[in-house]
Amino acid sequence: MPKTKKAKGDKAAKADKSAKKAKAPKGSSRVEAPEKSEQAVVDDEKGLDFARAWVEFPDPADDEQVFRCDLTWLTSRWNCIFGSGCQGIQAGRADDGCCTLGAHFSDEDDEKRVAGHVARLTPEIWQHHDEGMEHGWIAEDSEDSEDDEGERQTRPYQGSCIFQNRPGFPGGAGCSLHILALKEGREPLETKPDVCWQLPVRRTYEWIDRPDDTRVLQISIGEYDRRGWGPGGHDLHWWCTSATSAHGAGDPVYVSYRAELTELMGKAGYDRLAELCEERLNSQLPLLAPHPADPVGQVD
Repeated sequence: MPKTKKAKGDKAAKADKSAKKAKAPKGSSRVEAPEKSEQAVVDDEKGLDFARAWVEFPDPADDEQVFRCDLTWLTSRWNCIFGSGCQGIQAGRADDGCCTLGAHFSDEDDEKRVAGHVARLTPEIWQHHDEGMEHGWIAEDSEDSEDDEGERQTRPYQGSCIFQNRPGFPGGAGCSLHILALKEGREPLETKPDVCWQLPVRRTYEWIDRPDDTRVLQISIGEYDRRGWGPGGHDLHWWCTSATSAHGAGDPVYVSYRAELTELMGKAGYDRLAELCEERLNSQLPLLAPHPADPVGQVD
């Protein structure tokens, strides 16, 4: 399993590293007035700034950490619609979803873990198996590197991540590492790079100095919206977290992403979060600060 449960030490310093390195697809540019052909994409997304309901609680497993969680996002009815209406982050490549850029590894452990699973991929599961095995599946991106050492990522190939199977491939379209996990009865978070399985949940860290001279690590769990990608996020053709077409799932995010949130927070932290989410949804009062992309009235 990925080592992501504990936030302290070096792991906290490396947090959100993949997001900081994310860039818009080459050739994209910020557009002030969209063309009519893009109007449907624009109309599908709500704005970035709206009221949110946050809750903060101590980490039951560590008294030096506190969680700060976005209940507006975690109780929303978002779900991944890859292959079922996803418009993709690059115009004209809807079939790629959010895999156009490849995935930056969060650290050496992340890359090493993924490599162990890549070794079990076969041509029946991975469309580009022969290309990846012969010419490699890792690329080093030195552009905008803070330390001039480059950032390692899954290799882009023919316009998308090399692990992405294209529509029509007999083994199934989409991420071959995801397909491998399902075939082996694993959670996809075990086989995929950290940034891939965490999306669209975003975990960030901040040290909080309290008035009594104590210090705690605040771990925020929220929506990975366009801003999470850095400046390039505003240039993405489309992004799903605030798109009405991606909101309408039967289960809220905190339920559908139970495995991922448990890995990010630990079991005790997730269990407490689930209690608070249930209290929010079971309230007899009108829901405070619902997600604007959710269907009106869709609260169990």
